[in-house]
Amino acid sequence: MNSMVKNGGTLLAFSAIAALLLAVTNQATSPIIEQRNIKANNEARIQVLPDAKEFKEVDASSFKDAKAETVTEVYEGVNGSEKVGYTIKANPSGYGGAVELTIGISKDGKITGVSVGNNQETPGLGAKSADPAFNGQYKGKEAKELEVIKSGSPGENQIKAISGATITSKAVTSGINEAISVFGVLNK
Repeated sequence: MNSMVKNGGTLLAFSAIAALLLAVTNQATSPIIEQRNIKANNEARIQVLPDAKEFKEVDASSFKDAKAETVTEVYEGVNGSEKVGYTIKANPSGYGGAVELTIGISKDGKITGVSVGNNQETPGLGAKSADPAFNGQYKGKEAKELEVIKSGSPGENQIKAISGATITSKAVTSGINEAISVFGVLNK
């Protein structure tokens, strides 16, 4: 009985020290991680709306009528005093979890780019959503509802799915459709 208490106490002490070390490490690295996330988000905005020189965050209350549940942030892109469009971040649910998207839409209603960020999609299948061969299909499309097709040549409002990853393809397209809905509300 005495050795069991001694072993339990030793295990408790090691666990407490490990927890303390993890907390200190988390405290030390969280500002660095936050800065890297901010940098990645800024780079994604610039990538999808290259005509913008700076970005101003849009208050969420101004697009609540869009009923875009996966949209997490919207930025207005400006060049000097001229508004050039919006970047809209959405996190639709794919096969492996949320797929982080940043979508650029110009003021004249054209999709200027799509950046796929953090995701847990299947490597070699759904992860191909980050490839320009897939997400480049959206560029230049009118900001009107899009649909996914499995085969054939895509029409004006259609996107060809990634072979074997229809769930991811539909998730990305649904996130972009929500961004289009937000754009419609903001661009009235």
